[in-house]
Amino acid sequence: MDVSLFDYTLPPDRIAQYPAEQRDASRFLVGDRATGRWEDRVFAELPDLIWRGDVLVVNDSRVIPARLLGRLEPGGAQVELLFVRAVGGAAWEALARPGKRCRPGAVVVFGDGQARARVVAVAGEGRRIVELEGGGSVREVLERYGVPPLPPYITRHQKPGEEDWERYQTVYARHDGSVAAPTAGLHFTPALLDRLRAAGIAIETLTLHVGPGTFRPIRAARVEAHRMEEEHVTISPAVAEAINRAKGEGRRVIAVGTTTCRALESAADEDGRVRPLSGPTDLFIYPGYRFKVLDALLTNFHLPRSSLFLLVCAFAGRELTLDIYRHAVKAGYRFYSYGDAMLIR
Repeated sequence: MDVSLFDYTLPPDRIAQYPAEQRDASRFLVGDRATGRWEDRVFAELPDLIWRGDVLVVNDSRVIPARLLGRLEPGGAQVELLFVRAVGGAAWEALARPGKRCRPGAVVVFGDGQARARVVAVAGEGRRIVELEGGGSVREVLERYGVPPLPPYITRHQKPGEEDWERYQTVYARHDGSVAAPTAGLHFTPALLDRLRAAGIAIETLTLHVGPGTFRPIRAARVEAHRMEEEHVTISPAVAEAINRAKGEGRRVIAVGTTTCRALESAADEDGRVRPLSGPTDLFIYPGYRFKVLDALLTNFHLPRSSLFLLVCAFAGRELTLDIYRHAVKAGYRFYSYGDAMLIR
């Protein structure tokens, strides 16, 4: 399958640079797979758009301030490290920009000079293995000197504003580990969650720590040649049981976000039963995939040629998805992480 089949044209001014003034004031496009029709709504109307007994499953991973802006010593050239994952001991894998400056042996100094990291190895594709010098944990250094890892299409990504510390995080985030937000969840407020529960809609949580590979465009010419990076998933026995009970009773399971969808589908057996899971997934969902758990998908609008966009096409169908995206562009919807949302039923 040629990846160019999953392209579309997006004017740059449709890329949201800031979140909506209120989380649940985002626009909300609701599509129906059976009829091929859609309608324009507002996210705050969600309790009126799904059914009593439905199960909303959310990803409660918390975004860590994983981006460190520093300077090389000696020389003072500016570099950026995005800390991705621990690889053993004091060593972490990080994305380095510009990578050519971060050769093995290079030392990067952060903040007031109290934090230093040494590049110890090249890991490929702009990645470096780095170790802190002078004691302290990476998490402590990130909390002190790091900034929210806004995606590069947000023009202030190197200098996030005060609002980004709050708004690039879901209100139900609990477990540290993501280097990018599970953005479909950014639209929920505590009050909206209360309204959903009052309407008889169950809310279950799982954890998938989002890595940079989730949002990376597919560079292979053929879709089938793309490989997802592993991300860690945790689904508790209680949550697995709740989802299986809902499916057995004919109630719908709605994934909030593509990360939640991938976590659920990774944990499902061939009969569609969700098993407890604590471990990695590299599941790549693209058209032709047979969904085992999902009945509806709530998600943002994604980059062309991305694994996220292909997942939506797999669930809704390529033609319907492209039709919806064309409408969203024409109607002035806001795209990507801080953009508007859609529900495909």
